[in-house]
Amino acid sequence: MLETLPLFHRLQGQPVIILGQGEAAEAKRRLVERAGAVVFDDMQAGIDRCARLAFIAYEDRGAAEADALRLRGAGLLVNVVDQPDLCDFTTPSILDRSPVLIAVGTGGVSAGLAKQLRLRLEALLPESLGALARGLGDARSALRARFPDMKERRRALDAALAQGCVLDPLEAGSAGRIEGWLAGADAPQGGVVEIILRSDDPDDLTLREARLLGSADGIVHDAHVPPAILARARADAVRIVGDAVPDEAGLWLRLRGV
Repeated sequence: MLETLPLFHRLQGQPVIILGQGEAAEAKRRLVERAGAVVFDDMQAGIDRCARLAFIAYEDRGAAEADALRLRGAGLLVNVVDQPDLCDFTTPSILDRSPVLIAVGTGGVSAGLAKQLRLRLEALLPESLGALARGLGDARSALRARFPDMKERRRALDAALAQGCVLDPLEAGSAGRIEGWLAGADAPQGGVVEIILRSDDPDDLTLREARLLGSADGIVHDAHVPPAILARARADAVRIVGDAVPDEAGLWLRLRGV
């Protein structure tokens, strides 16, 4: 189960309230200004401007709790620095390959762990990842023209972006291959693939099985297939408990438990 739901807020030109002084408050100010927000350090002024988010950086927990209650009463979501039990949301460690953003969070449990994970990912992801994303965005109309069907379009992209393939996101030159790929791309065939699980542990999935789970249009599974396995599937994939695969186009998985 997800303990928190990660969301990306568009803050360009939007008011955000930041209360408090010192390094912690300044760090939050720099963060939201980097996202284009307009910072208010007066609570009522921010409320009057219809702010939706607020940060509180007080050393006094009682004062922080009181102001958090007032802000929630005005309809805002509140982050209280170093007090995760008083937070409606937490701020992750951010890896920036704009427009690609990767947020690593621990729900406020350990900011240090989130930072170290982000640093590891920094070493893995090339700076060209942003260029790949922008190139795919620019090619959206051409991609839709070549693959009018959404499922075919998704499968074609999944195949091209897979590890070792023409648009592998971890390969520095992938952005320059978009046009050539699109000119000759064919839609991968759908069908039914059966996976017989070896255990209830999702870490025991092979790389191929994990890729199939992440790209399938629908999953037909036994009732006792564990939620931890099903969580590896696309969130919008159709899920059916049973055995019969619907007569629908696309890539379907039949999952059988141990």
